Amino acid sequence: MSTSAGQPPYRDAEESVGDLVKHASEQISQLMRQELRLAQAEMRQKGKRFGRGGGLLGGAGVVGFVALLAAVTTAIVALDLVWPLWLSALVVTAALLLLAALLGLVGKKQVGKATPATPEQAIHSIKADVAEIKERARR
Repeated sequence: MSTSAGQPPYRDAEESVGDLVKHASEQISQLMRQELRLAQAEMRQKGKRFGRGGGLLGGAGVVGFVALLAAVTTAIVALDLVWPLWLSALVVTAALLLLAALLGLVGKKQVGKATPATPEQAIHSIKADVAEIKERARR
């Protein structure tokens, strides 16, 4: 078997190790850029949903507050038929404070479940890519 101009025989049929490392490095760089774009897109989507949801919750809070004021006034007037006005107002205030405490605890629990705000799909995808790269490197 003869080689031309002193080149090793593998250069004719296959790429050199340096070329393979170069291609692998380029592919890994491209993969990481794609994963970063995926994470950015995922966080943008979550941010938009969070903003929309926050605006709707704010509007609901304002309307709910006005309705609550009307309900409180109605409850105090209704209880005034049975008790003195000051006692009716005190009972309604105590009930509202208990409700506020309950809502605060439930809200805190929900906020705890929503954090941390991480791009979970992108992280999972990166871990799968790293595992695949390690597996192929072993072969």
